[in-house]
Amino acid sequence: MALTVRTDEEMERALTELSNAEGTSRQEVIRHAVLDRYVRSQHRAHVVAATAEMMDRWGDVIERLSKT
Repeated sequence: MALTVRTDEEMERALTELSNAEGTSRQEVIRHAVLDRYVRSQHRAHVVAATAEMMDRWGDVIERLSKT
């Protein structure tokens, strides 16, 4: 599947420097960045869900402890 990415001078410079530093293609740099952001967003969603679950379960205890 093909995709055209429009870049500006700043992104061109960043892609070139990262590609050279990592010894990979510019395409691989973009691929890695997208997948990394995806993984981070999934992790963030899991943390938010787990926090909400724990607050439902232990919120009253945490509230009481905060007042002692």
